[in-house]
Amino acid sequence: MIPSPEHNARMASMTFASVYPHYVTKITRKGRTVAELQEVISWLTGFNEAQLAQLIETKATFEQFFAQAQLHPNAPMITGSICGYKIEEIDNELTRQVRYLDKLVDELAKGRPMAKILRGSQPKA
Repeated sequence: MIPSPEHNARMASMTFASVYPHYVTKITRKGRTVAELQEVISWLTGFNEAQLAQLIETKATFEQFFAQAQLHPNAPMITGSICGYKIEEIDNELTRQVRYLDKLVDELAKGRPMAKILRGSQPKA
């Protein structure tokens, strides 16, 4: 299934601040920590904790969020389905990047080891 232009526009205008609490709820309910979530987000985007807090405070849209991000070179290794979409088949770059983040959060919530979530990168000690 390929996302529609309307779906892509909706993803671009959605704020990171509106989704982040759902990520926190999802992972903490499954016994993972906010520190692990921040590590995963940092790995994907290059943002540190202060930068994430600033993006949340300013209610940055996903378009603004990913425009400022430095995507990890291994991000294209994130594959599979999320919300009915095969990540590797999504042709809109921003929508694919948002789905990368969603997939990493899902993997964290499912208890996948951090080294596998970070696609072979070493987790922070």
